[in-house]
Amino acid sequence: MTSALMAFLHHLAAFALTAAIIYEHTAFRKDLSVTEARRIQRMDIVYGISAAFVLIVGLLRVFNFEKGAPFYAQNWFFWTKMAGFALAALFSIYPTVKFLSWIKPLARNEAPQLTDREVSTIKWLLHMELIAIALILFSAAMMARGLGMMQ
Repeated sequence: MTSALMAFLHHLAAFALTAAIIYEHTAFRKDLSVTEARRIQRMDIVYGISAAFVLIVGLLRVFNFEKGAPFYAQNWFFWTKMAGFALAALFSIYPTVKFLSWIKPLARNEAPQLTDREVSTIKWLLHMELIAIALILFSAAMMARGLGMMQ
């Protein structure tokens, strides 16, 4: 039962993370309203909290509730999945820092002012996060079917 509950929590956090980044990618643009900028900030918080839950619950599953760390350590799809997670985290740094920089203008009820370069960079990074998530999902599906074992 505990293993199933951990799997549920892992998947719930992964779906929340995916929904948050899809929202950010869809909603983000140059001329944001105050309301929309606040929503993007909230979604980025959901994204960060979900990512932390995915990581924590995922590591608990690897070390305590599933096949064990030695099993996963010899699966190259597991390592591809971990690389995808690391890439998504790295790609998320700049957008998160930028979204946090909006706190003061939003407190004054002012919309964030973005340059064309900032917009294109953030859009590209959000797109790359989605690609990294797709890599994670593909790797998870391959692992679930017993593929990728190094022998």
